[in-house]
Amino acid sequence: MTSILADVGAATLLLALLLSIYAAVAAFVGARRRRERLVASAKNSVFVVFGVLSIAVAIMEYFLLTGQFQVEYVAHYASRTQDMIYNLSALWGGQEGSLLFWGWVLAMFGVIVLAQNRKKHQELIPYVIAGLMISEAFFLVLMTVVTSPFKMLDFVPEDGQGLNPLLQNIGMFFHPVTQYLGYVGFTVPFAFAMAALFTGRLNDVWIRTTRRWTLFAWLMLSLGILFGGQWAYVELGWGGYWGWDPVENASLMPWLTATAYLHSVMIQEKRGMLKVWNLVLVLLTFLLSILGTFITRSGIIQSVHAFGVSSMGPYFLVFMGATLIIFLWLLMSRLDDLKEENELDSLISRESSFLLNNLILVGAAFATLWGTIFPMISEAVTGKKITVGPPFYDAVNGPIFLALVILVGICPLIGWRRATKENVVRNFLKPFSFAIATDVVLFVLGVRDAGGLVAFGVSAFVLATIALEFYRGAKARLRQYRENALWALLNLIEHNRRRYGGYIVHIGVMLMVIGVAGSSFYKTDVQTNVKKGETITLRNYTVRYDGLKEIQRSNHSAVIATITVTENGQPAGMLFPEKQFYPNQEQPSTEMAVRSTLAEDLYLILAGWESDGSASLKVIINPLIIWLWIGWIVLVGGTLITLWPDPREDHAVARIEGREKLLTAAVRVNT
Repeated sequence: MTSILADVGAATLLLALLLSIYAAVAAFVGARRRRERLVASAKNSVFVVFGVLSIAVAIMEYFLLTGQFQVEYVAHYASRTQDMIYNLSALWGGQEGSLLFWGWVLAMFGVIVLAQNRKKHQELIPYVIAGLMISEAFFLVLMTVVTSPFKMLDFVPEDGQGLNPLLQNIGMFFHPVTQYLGYVGFTVPFAFAMAALFTGRLNDVWIRTTRRWTLFAWLMLSLGILFGGQWAYVELGWGGYWGWDPVENASLMPWLTATAYLHSVMIQEKRGMLKVWNLVLVLLTFLLSILGTFITRSGIIQSVHAFGVSSMGPYFLVFMGATLIIFLWLLMSRLDDLKEENELDSLISRESSFLLNNLILVGAAFATLWGTIFPMISEAVTGKKITVGPPFYDAVNGPIFLALVILVGICPLIGWRRATKENVVRNFLKPFSFAIATDVVLFVLGVRDAGGLVAFGVSAFVLATIALEFYRGAKARLRQYRENALWALLNLIEHNRRRYGGYIVHIGVMLMVIGVAGSSFYKTDVQTNVKKGETITLRNYTVRYDGLKEIQRSNHSAVIATITVTENGQPAGMLFPEKQFYPNQEQPSTEMAVRSTLAEDLYLILAGWESDGSASLKVIINPLIIWLWIGWIVLVGGTLITLWPDPREDHAVARIEGREKLLTAAVRVNT
C-alpha cells in the first residue's frame, strides 16, 4: 500500500510539472494571439496543479504521521517517539519536503491570484500565470529530476531518525512556514512586474494591485526572522538571537530590498518617479528569495539551518541567470515607456529622504550579500575556507543601520517636493531636544557607553517625531469633528491606515533598536564551576546551585540543574537549565532557562558537570531584550493595519485603468 501511494505521489509531481509547463505556455501564447479559450485553459490548469500538489502533500503527511519508514524522507525526519506536532512539521523539516511545501504554497498563491482577479486586470493576468507557473515548474523539476520526496528504501527501518533535536521546538514549527510564505509571496509581485513589462502597461496598476501581496510577503518574512531569532535565543544556548549566519542573512537580504521597495513605490504613486528603480527592486527581492533557498539547499555553506550537500545548486544558478537576462531584456526594451513624470525638486524633500533610505537599505543588503558569498568565492579561488563573522557585519552594517534609523525620524519632518529651512528647523527642534534630554537623563543614571547613548538618543528622536505626527493629526480631527481624544486617534488611523500603520511599524522598529542596543552594549556574563549550595553573583542577582537530577522523557533523557535565584536579596524564583540526550545524537542539546522582565533577562545555561555533582554554569544578563520581541509584535500590528482592505485603493486602480482605456480608445479612433 505504501509503495503504491508513493508511486501516486511521484506521479502527481510529474503531472503537476507537465500541467505547469502547459499553463505557462498556454497563457503566454493565448495572450499574444488573443485566444481567450487558451487563456481560460491555462487558468483551469493552475487550479489542477494546486489540486494534484495538494494530493502529494496529503500523501506525505499521511506517511509522516503514520510512520511509513520505508519512505526515505520519512525515515530521516519522522519517529515513533517524536511528538505528533513535530512529525507534522517534518514536511518542511528536510530538503525534499520543504521543496514540496514550497511548490504547494506557490500553487495555492496562483489560485488566490486568479480568484482575486476574476474580472480585473485581464490584460496582465495571462502573463502573471506564465510567470507563476514557470517558477512552479522550476521547483517541480527539482522534485522530479533531482531529489524526490517519495523515494523508497530497500528495507523497512523499525523507527525513523526524527528531526534534529534542535528543531524540536515550537518556534521551528512556525519559523519555516512563515519564512517560506514570505519567500514564495514575493513571486506574485515579481510576476505582475514581468506582466507589466510584457504588456507595456507600466502605470501604477500593477503596483497598487500587488501592494497587499508585497506587504503580506514582507510580514511573513518578518515573522520568519522573529521566530528564527526567538528559536536561536531559547534553543542554541549561547545567549544571542542573531549570529549573522549565512542562512539568517539569506532571509534578511530580501527583507531589506522589499522594505526599500515598499517605501519607493510611494514616490512613484505620488510623483511618478523611480519607475525603473521599483522594477529593479522587485527583481532583486525575488532573486534574493531564490538565492536564500539556493544557499540553504546547495550544501556550499555550513550552517545549523542548512540542509546537506545536494546537486541542485546548478539548477538554481541557471534559473536565476535566465530570470535576470529575460528581465533586463524586457526592461531595456521598455525604457521609453518608463520615463520619469517629475524630477527631484530639492535635496531637502521627502522624495530625497526616501531615495536615500532606499540606497541605504540596498547597500545593507549588498554588504550582507558580500559577507555571505565571499567565503564561497575565496574557497573556489584559493581552496581555503575562511569565515566572515559578526565583527565584519557589525563594523559594516552597524553604521548603515544607524543612518537608516536616523532617516526614519527625518522623513516625517520633511514635506514633499521642497521644504524650507525654516520649516525643517521648526519641525526638528522638539524631537531633537527630546533626544538630547533622554541622553542627559541616561548619563546621569549611569549609562556611559557611547554606542548605547547614540542608539537610545536616536530612538528617542524617532519616537518623538512619530508622536508629533499622531498628535498633530489627532489635534486636527479634534478641531474639525469635535471628537474626544481617543476617538480622534482611532479615526485618524482608520482613515489613513497606510500612513499611520506605517508609523506604528516604525515604532516597532525603534523598540527593537532599544532591545538590540541594550542587549549588545550592556550584556554581562560569567561562567564558573560551583558545588552544591554555592552561589554565583552577577550584578544584582545571586544564583544558588542546588544540585542535579536526571529524568527520562518519551524520546530523550535530560540532566537538569536546580537553581534558586534572588534579586537584590529578595527571592526571585527557581530556574531549571538542562542538557538533553537524544538517541543517535553525538552531542546533547542545551535547554536554557530564562527569567524575563521589562528591564532585563536573566539567562542560565548548564554548560557541564562532574561526577562529584559539581556543575559549570553560565549566567548572562541581557538588558532590555524583551523590547526586541515587543517591537516585533508592534511591527506586526502596524503591518496588519496597512494590510486591511481599503476601498479607496480599489477605486484608485479603477480610475487609472479607466483613464488608460479611454486613452487607448481615443488612439484607435484617431488612427
